[in-house]
Parts: sequence; structure tokens; C-alpha cells
Amino acid sequence: FYVNENTFKERLKLFFIKNQRSSLRIRLFNFSLKLLTCLLYIVRVLLDNPEEGIGCWECEKQNYTAFNQSTNINWSHIFWVDRKTPLWAVQVSIALISFLETMLLTYLSYKGNIWEQIFRISFILEMINTVPFIITIFWPPLRNLFIPVFLNCWLAKYALENMINDLHRAIQRTQSAMFNQVLILICTLLCLVFTGTCGIQHLERAGEKLSLFKSFYFCIVTFSTVGYGDVTPKIWPSQLLVVIMICVALVVLPLQFEELVYLWMERQKSGGNYSRHRAQTEKHVVLCVSSLKIDLLMDFLNEFYAHPRLQDYYVVILCPTEMDIQVRRVLQIPLWSQRVIYLQGSALKDQDLMRAKMDNGEACFILSSRNEVDRTAADHQTILRAWAVKDFAPNCPLYVQILKPENKFHVKFADHVVCEEECKYAMLALNCVCPATSTLITLLVHTSRGQEGQESPEQWQRMYGRCSGNEVYHIRMGDSKFFMEYEGKSFTYAAFHAHKKYGVCLIGIRREEDIIASMGTVAMDLQNTECRPANSSKLALPAENGSGTRRPSIAPVLELADTSSLLPCDLLSDQSEDEMTQSDEEGSAVLEYVKGYPPNSPYIGSSPTLCHLLPEKAPFCCLRLDKGCKHNSFEDAKAYGFKNKLIIVSAETAGNGLYNFIVPLRAYYRSRKELNPIVLLLDNKPEHHFLEAICCFPMVYYMEGTIDNLDSLLQCGIIYADNLVVVDKESTMSAEEDYMADAKTIVNVQTMFRLFPSLSIITELTHPSNMRFMQFRAKDSYSLALSKLEKRERENGSNLAFMFRLPFAAGRVFSISMLDTLLYQSFVKDYMITITRLLLGLDTTPGSGYLCAMKITEDDLWIRTYGRLFQKLCSSSAEIPIGIYRTESHMFATSEPHDIRAQSQISINVEDCEDTKDVKEHWGIKTSHHRNSCSSDQSEHPLLRQELAVAEWPLRLQQGPVSPHSPVCAPLSGRAEMVVQDSPTPEDVANLTASDVMNRVNLGYLQDEMNDHQNTLSYVLINPPPDTRLELNDIVYLIRSDPLAHVANDATDTEKRKNICKMNQNSFKYLPQLKKINF
Repeated sequence: FYVNENTFKERLKLFFIKNQRSSLRIRLFNFSLKLLTCLLYIVRVLLDNPEEGIGCWECEKQNYTAFNQSTNINWSHIFWVDRKTPLWAVQVSIALISFLETMLLTYLSYKGNIWEQIFRISFILEMINTVPFIITIFWPPLRNLFIPVFLNCWLAKYALENMINDLHRAIQRTQSAMFNQVLILICTLLCLVFTGTCGIQHLERAGEKLSLFKSFYFCIVTFSTVGYGDVTPKIWPSQLLVVIMICVALVVLPLQFEELVYLWMERQKSGGNYSRHRAQTEKHVVLCVSSLKIDLLMDFLNEFYAHPRLQDYYVVILCPTEMDIQVRRVLQIPLWSQRVIYLQGSALKDQDLMRAKMDNGEACFILSSRNEVDRTAADHQTILRAWAVKDFAPNCPLYVQILKPENKFHVKFADHVVCEEECKYAMLALNCVCPATSTLITLLVHTSRGQEGQESPEQWQRMYGRCSGNEVYHIRMGDSKFFMEYEGKSFTYAAFHAHKKYGVCLIGIRREEDIIASMGTVAMDLQNTECRPANSSKLALPAENGSGTRRPSIAPVLELADTSSLLPCDLLSDQSEDEMTQSDEEGSAVLEYVKGYPPNSPYIGSSPTLCHLLPEKAPFCCLRLDKGCKHNSFEDAKAYGFKNKLIIVSAETAGNGLYNFIVPLRAYYRSRKELNPIVLLLDNKPEHHFLEAICCFPMVYYMEGTIDNLDSLLQCGIIYADNLVVVDKESTMSAEEDYMADAKTIVNVQTMFRLFPSLSIITELTHPSNMRFMQFRAKDSYSLALSKLEKRERENGSNLAFMFRLPFAAGRVFSISMLDTLLYQSFVKDYMITITRLLLGLDTTPGSGYLCAMKITEDDLWIRTYGRLFQKLCSSSAEIPIGIYRTESHMFATSEPHDIRAQSQISINVEDCEDTKDVKEHWGIKTSHHRNSCSSDQSEHPLLRQELAVAEWPLRLQQGPVSPHSPVCAPLSGRAEMVVQDSPTPEDVANLTASDVMNRVNLGYLQDEMNDHQNTLSYVLINPPPDTRLELNDIVYLIRSDPLAHVANDATDTEKRKNICKMNQNSFKYLPQLKKINF
């Protein structure tokens, strides 16, 4: 409807009601009047002296003391007061103004129902406090009439509430409901106390005279339910007033408290606001997640606050869901309650971002929900959150976690991005060629005290725990007193002497002009390159298995290494081609590979990597392993006749991340002779774009099947495989009970372990805590001891309590959630993601190195120690070792009564039984496959030196060890003889069917193989001390120089490289290093 705003009434309404600013001024003026009337009442009480007599105006006064001892109530003391003329004039003026204002607002608010306006409590109180004063103007005898002016306190309370609302309307800010409710409660309490104080004081004029202070004291004692009884009302009117006030308090206050508690509970759910003052004076970071689980929260808090520089930071969690019970319990711990603030809200709402003070934040971490069934949808939510934060706070650094690689380019603007599937598949791929790479990387990106396992009686646990304390740090060379001495020296010289003197392993440098100029073995870039033989076309690099030619002595590492013996690399050739002989080719046609960049990438944002490629793309039909086509008739892995062992990957779908599993295994720096065939065992048929991306790689095949189907496993060539990688399936990542998401994977892998015990199975789990079920053996005393050790380390505050689990230490199990700390560490170490991607082969930088491994053979034991090996590698091949993967023989104790063979292993060496040895030789099984070659002479094999001592720890949990002369050896020998008689030949093994495999397990053919596999333990030593003894079959992690760095260029490029080959303060900006925390 149309309203004419030009009328006088509408103009008044606009000024008094509608306009926020003018209305605020009116309410503030009204509030001041009410407070003034209450103050004038107190002044009147203090000036009142009943002893001078009381009565009406200009009437005869009666003495107050004359009736003091009377039992009857003198009502004149209640109805009449002594009001001075100036005070009366002021009170009448205020009453007249208040009356006119009330009538005007009543008129303006009138909407057709006059009785609704009249019977409002505020209107009634106004009339009680103003009309009598106006009457006294026309009837002077009533000027001393008592008027309950103190009731204006309730009108002041009402005006204050309206004034606060108008104030927030005027400044365009939303007030806190909690603040309003607290204000209302406080005002209600004050009004009750003030009303009771003034009312009791006035009524007691007719009884025992009470001062205003004593009345206030009585009200406080009464309302606090203390009730001393030293001050009490004497007459029934004041007693009745006390009863009324108590009844009102019992009704009003519980309602106010209930509303306050409700708002408090809602505030606890939503988290309230992060203080603007605290945001401006203290530093804080914001963590945005879809749902907050206790594991994710503890990983973040433990890793974030592990750095000393971050102890004074606050963490504000912004999550759209209500706080979990476990999370609430943790956040109530004093350690976290003072530093962690939980806010329930969405990052897509500016209001919630304002509550979190995102614009003042030091950083914002946005994590994806990996437990979602639809991981693409989870990424989409993460992308929107990143966009919203960037729009609201463009200067706030963003740390984003993305699940799918194809979604990474949407958050390219973020300061740091970690793609989960990229890192996961690249790490699983390196696990196949560099054992336990997942454990190595996990230990590097976790902050550890280096004290884990130091109280254990086992040597391997103490050494493993101590080396886990090594982390990646950086230091500016110009600011270092220790590393300044290496200015102008080669990188290998600096790396060797830093490790020898300080126990620090230098792994890379960062220059000012580049983000990451090089990593690891950039010694060739830092050396003089003048002396290069012009007639050489190959770069002689040592073989990865350590079988390359070595000098019988160790040369010193030169300050400026002589590179005359290092030859330039021809990228279009393969050094393995020179090593091939006619006997290797056996007259058969060898398919030539070329080196180049993959022509088809499955997603936007993939890093180009030089790889071994087919000269021509393979037809899609030839990629199918289990079905023949017009190009070949092969239908299983046996028909292909692969020379190298297979790598089988079991996945649910051929996602784009699986592409990153293939690329590191087909990188150009890997020898062509060492390329392992890759078989993708997929639950679902791959899409066309994925096949288009992989058809250019050599020896990459796929077939449809699952690991719980034995026929599919045999068809894909599991008999010929060295490694089986089991990738966590997206459809099983969510379950009604969170930790049951890995149930199917664990059971399937356990079955695989029973069927193929010599197979290296690398498993990805959703929850790291489930790794204790991998290779599970019931009633195993050693596993029980490890479980107790894990609990003890967790109680001691370790972030790596799971590190002593044998599957994790050996690199057999991995959880992608372990890499969440990579994103957290990037807040302090901004190079961590780049270094990790270089180590995993996801990125390549000119002049950078790559991660590989070499095996210590009997010919290498003359080197003796890790420090001498460091010098040997730095001086001969410019390689930087960073750790050791060690495998030891171990006699595990078990208390299973039915496992007689396992029980006999408590005190019997496997190699002491000749029957067992014959069985292994008959099956063609070599212990070197497990990297623990053994013989009867333990002095020749250092891996067996501590065998009996290692077995003593779990034996303490049992009654005692079994004697070597126990009769238990008799069934052991007889069982071995039976296996020898009935075991099939190696030719028959290749033709095994699913029923044959089951029969082998049932008849016990695989018992020796399984025991041999179970009686070894493996672990990673990161940057061990220089005096660490090398042992047979140790695998050394190396950062090997990139062949691309040694390509011969023209004289101009050579001169240009000479200008940057020296390390100085400008070019050598940061010096990442592996260094122990416990100095």
C-alpha cells in the first residue's frame, strides 16, 4: 500500500522510529532521563529526615519518633515524604518531558488497537512515575506524596536494550546474541536489587528505620541465598515486598539463565568469534576442513607446534560440522584449550571468514576430505574454499591439499599445493625400485625427537629410532660459521666434509635466481668443466646394483673436482646399449626405445618428464594383457616371456594419478635393461583418455580383475612378479565404523601373503593405525612386544609411535595421511614440497639429481663403514648417500601351539637344518631375494651376528626358550623331507592353476618360504653416523647426478657455466640438510 511520507505524522515517525541514527539519539536521551530520575530518588532519600516531621505540603508536620515504638503501622510515613522544592521542580520537569515523549511515541505507534498500547508494562510504569508529578502542579498539597520513581530503572533497562539494537543498526554490524543476553541478565539483576533496596528502605520508614545501605545489604544477602538474619524487615508491607521480589526473581532469573545457557551451548557449537584485538596482536593460522577427525587434528597440532618458532601461534579451526565428541575432549586439554579455537562455519561465507579473522591470518590450510566416496566432489569443495579465501583475504598465504591431479590447476594460485594421488603413486612406484621409499619420505616429513626406541633392549630399534630424528633444515651459507669454509668448493667436497665433521648430510642448494636450482648431486655444475675429452660421447655412470667397476682404494674428495674422467651424456642413446652383447640378444629382434616427453598427458598440470618411449604408439588392443589381438596372440604374462620381474598394481579404477606411477619407472635415467614390465590389475575398464596416455610407454599392460580372484592374479603373472602394489580403493574408504574402511584390503593382502610369501606386497591403507594387522600372526610374542613399545612411545608424546611396526619399517605398508605433515611443514620450510617432488621424480629441474639405490655386495664390504662409502661415492661418481635400507635375520618367537615349525624357530637357525636348505634349493628360492643371504658360517655374514641376542627380548614373555636338542626337530626334519619328495619342478610352477596354489598351501609346500620371509626384519636408517658398519645386502639410498647436467654445449654455454660453478654467498642461498633435532 502507499504511504504518504509528507504528512506530519509520517515525518515524526521517520524521525523518532524509522531513522536509525535519530532513533538512537532519542533512545539515548530517554535512557539518560530514566537514570537521572533514579539518581534524584537516591538524593531525595539521603536528604529526607523524618524526625523533622512528615505530612502533606503546607500541612502540620507530625514527629516521626512519636510513633516509633507503636505496634500499629503509621501509614503516613509510607504515603508522605519530605521533598525539597528545588528537587520537586526538577522531578516535575523530567516527568513532564517523559510524559509528552511517551504519549507521542504511543500516538506514532498506534495501529488501530488502543488497548494494546495502554496495557503495555512500559506505558503503565510511565504513567505511574509521571502523572502524579504533573498533578502536583495543579494541586500543591500532593507535592510531598510518595511516588515510586525508582521503578524507572526498568524503563531504563528497556531503553538500553532498544538503544543497543539501534546502535548496531546504525553502524551496520551484527551484535552478538550472547552479548545481548548477558547484558539483559545483568540489567535484570541490577533492577531487582535496586527495586528491592529502595522499596524495603521506604516501607521500613514505618517500622525499624533502615538506611539505604542496610537495605542494599539485606537484598544482596537475600538474593544470594545466604541469609545471615542480622537485618530483617519488621512490618508486614516490607515483608510482603520481599516475598514478591523473591517470587519475581524465581520466575524472571531462571528464564534469563535458560536463554543464556542455550545461547552459550549454541556458541560452543559454532565457536563464537576470534577476537579482533587478539588477531591484531597475536599470530594465528586458520585450518579449513569439511569434517574434523581426531587423527587429522592431532597430526596437525603435533606437527605444527613441533617447531619452536610456532609456539605462540593460535590455530583457528573453521569447520561446517558440529564438533565431534573426541575432538571436544581433546580441545579441553589445557595444552590445546589455550591455543586452539574451534569455529563452526563455512569458508564460503564472508561472515564466517570474518569471524575467523582470515584477513589477519598468517596462513590458511585447506584440507580435502579423503574419506569421501566421491573424491572429485571433495576436490570441488576444496577448490571453492580456496577461491573464497583468496577473494576475501588475497594476502593470506594458502596451503591447499588436492586429491585428484586433474583438479590441481584450479588452485594454481595457491602458495603451496600438495596433490595426494600424485605423491602417492610416485612413492609406491619408487618403493618397487628403491625399497621402503615410503618409509624414508614419511620419516623425513615428520618431526621426531630422535628418542624413539632408545629404551628398547634391541639394537635395531635404538639405531632406527635415533636415525628417525633426522629432518630437513636449511641455513643461509653467508650466515653460517660452519659452512662458510666451503665457499668456492665443490658441492661433493662440502657434502662429504659436512657429514664427516658435523654429521650433516647436504642434499641440495637453492639459488636466488631459481626456486630450486639443484638438489643433491649438483657437483658437476659446481666444478670446472674445461677439461672434457672431445672424442667421448657417453657418460660412464655406475650401475645401480653396485656392480660397476670401482678402484681398490678411496680417493680424496677434491675441492674443485677433476672432471676429465667424466664424460658428457648423449641423451639420444642409452648407456645400457653398450653393455648388451650378442649372448644377451640371442639373435632375437630387440625393440628399440626412444627418449622423449610423453606426447599425451591425462590431465592439465602434469610436469613434463623425459622418459623411455616406444617409437610408435601401441594400439589399444595390444595393451590388454589377458586377450590376444591381430598384432599378437598372447593371453597371459607367461606368453610374453618377460626377462625382468613384473610390477603388478591393483587398483579400482585407472585414475589420472596412476599415470604418475608409470612415469618414475620409465624415466630416462633408468637403464633400459632394468625396466620392469608394469601390469595394471583394474576392477573397472580404463577410459579412452587414460589408454591414450599410457600407450606410448614400453611394457605397460592392463587387465580387468581383482586381487581376491586367484585366477586373475595367475593370469597377470604374479608368479613372475617381484612387487605387488595394492592401492586403497575409493569405494571402501568410507565405512560405518571409520577404521573398518581397510578391512577388505587387509584380509585380501593377508591371503596374498599366505599364497605367495616371497612376493613383496606394498599396501596402501586409509588409516595408519591399521598397519598393525598387516602380516598378522596371532599370539605372536614379538608383535605383542612391539605393540607395547608403540603404546609407550605414544605416551611419551612421540609423533611416530607406529614407526616400529615391522611392515612400516620395511616399507610394506603406507598411508597417504602420513604425508599430511608435508603441507604443515611447508609453513616453516617452504622448500619441502619441492624437494619431495624432486625426490619422487614428479618434477625435474635442470641440474638436479634423482633418487636411486645401490646394493652392498661382498665386493663392497672392504669399504667397511658408511663414512668411507660417503667418501668413495663423492670422489668417484659424485653421488650423495642419504640413508641405508637394512635387512636382518631375526628369530621371531610365537606361542601358537599348532605351529610346531614356528615354535622350533625360537632357538633354531633356519640354516642349521640341511633339509630346509635343500627345499629352498629345489624350489630355486634364494635368500638374497629377501636381502639376507645366509650360510652356515655366520662370521662371513654380519646379518646373523646378533640373531640370538635379538631373539631374547620377545622370549622374556614366555616361560623359556626351546632347546636346540628338543624333540621338536624331529617333525621338522620329516616335514622337510616330505616337501622335497612331493614338490613340483620350476617348470610346473609356471603352469600353476588356482587349485594348485591352494594345494601347495594346504600341503605345507610354502611353509619354509613363509618362515624365511617372516624371520627377517627391515628398517631404514636416515643419515647414519659415519662409523656405521656396512653389512652385506644393505641397500644405500643415493641422490645421483642428472645426466642432463652433463650435456656438452658450445663454448659460450661452457663459459657461462664456469661463471656460476663456484658456490658463493649470492648463488648458494639456502643449504637444506638432514640434521638431528637433539643436538
